[in-house]
Amino acid sequence: MVEPRPAAEGGGFAAIVPDLLGCMSNGETPEGALAKAQEAIGLWIENSKNLGQPIPKPSCHHMAIWAALKSA
Repeated sequence: MVEPRPAAEGGGFAAIVPDLLGCMSNGETPEGALAKAQEAIGLWIENSKNLGQPIPKPSCHHMAIWAALKSA
């Protein structure tokens, strides 16, 4: 999910990954925020594996987003 950030918080856009608790990124454009979100997802998964925590499967609602990120 990408949403605009308030000017009081620096503006730009936030990309939030609802299926991965606390996984998010920021960018000056929606595309920039999504590109950084791809890196954040990889780091989130790597960190969870290192901690021995389970990796949640993408929810049905977000499958289209995951597919779009893979093809971008």
